Amino acid sequence: MVLPFQVLSVSLLLLIAVLPHDANAWKSGGHDHHAVRATLPKHHRPKFKPGPWKQAFATFYEGGSGTFGGACGYEDVVSEGYGLDSTAALSTALFNKGQTCGACYELKCWNDPKWCNLGAPSLFVTATNHCPPNYNLASDNGGWCNPPREHFDLAKPAFLKVAQSYTAGIIPVQYRRVPCKKQGGIRFTITGNPYFNQVLVWNVGGAGDVTSLQVKGNKNLKWTLMKRNWGQKWDTDAMMVGESLTFRVRASDGRYSTSWHVAPKTWQFGQTFEGKNFK
Repeated sequence: MVLPFQVLSVSLLLLIAVLPHDANAWKSGGHDHHAVRATLPKHHRPKFKPGPWKQAFATFYEGGSGTFGGACGYEDVVSEGYGLDSTAALSTALFNKGQTCGACYELKCWNDPKWCNLGAPSLFVTATNHCPPNYNLASDNGGWCNPPREHFDLAKPAFLKVAQSYTAGIIPVQYRRVPCKKQGGIRFTITGNPYFNQVLVWNVGGAGDVTSLQVKGNKNLKWTLMKRNWGQKWDTDAMMVGESLTFRVRASDGRYSTSWHVAPKTWQFGQTFEGKNFK
C-alpha cells in the first residue's frame, strides 16, 4: 500500500530533478540560454566587430611622424606602427576628449566622381590626432571640424589613397568603426619621476581605444586606477618605483586585457614594455 506522503516525496524528487540547477536560470524562467548568459564572465565579451556605415567628409593636413600623433600623445606614428599613410585627426565630435585615440576606421570616398579615386580599395586609418574647431569659419565653408560635424582630417599621404588629387581639398566619405589589427602586444611606455608617473598606452588591438588603465605592483602597490592626462597618456602619483608592474587595460567595448608583471622591479623611466593584446 502506497501512503500519501510517499507519493508526495516522489513527486518532489521528480520536480527537483527537472528544475534548472543554476539560480540565474531559475530567476529567468528556467531557460538554459539565459543561465549561460547570466554566468558568463565579463572578460568573455564578444570580440569587437565593425560598426554601421555612416557619412562624413575628409580633408588632409601636412606633418610628420612626430606630429601626426600630437593630441593623442603618440611620440612617433612610424616607429609606433601607425604609419604616415594610415593616420587621421578626428573632429571634436568624434575625438571625444581623447578617448577615441587608437580607434580604427574604414573609409571610402563616395558620391563624387570628379574627385573620388574610383575603384580604390578602402582606406584604413587609426585615430592619432585631433582636428580642432575653427569658429571663425562656417561649418560648411572651412570650419570642417566644428561640432557637431563628424570629420576626418587625413595625414596627407593617406588622402591620395581615396582621392584623385590634393586639389580636391575636401571629399565626401563613408566610414565605419572597425577592429584594430596590431602586431605584437600592447605597449606601455613609462615616463616621469618617482612622484609623478606617466604611462603611454599604444599598439592596442580590438577596439583600439582605452577607457581605463589600472596598475598594480608586486609588494606595496595595490590595484590603482590611473587618470587620463591627455590622449592615451595616463598619470598617477602612486609609488611605482621598485615594484614589478602589472597593467590592466579596458577598452570601450567593455573587454579588458591584463598584462601580468610586464615591467620588472628594475624598470627605468623612458622604457617600453610589451603586454597582452586584444585579439
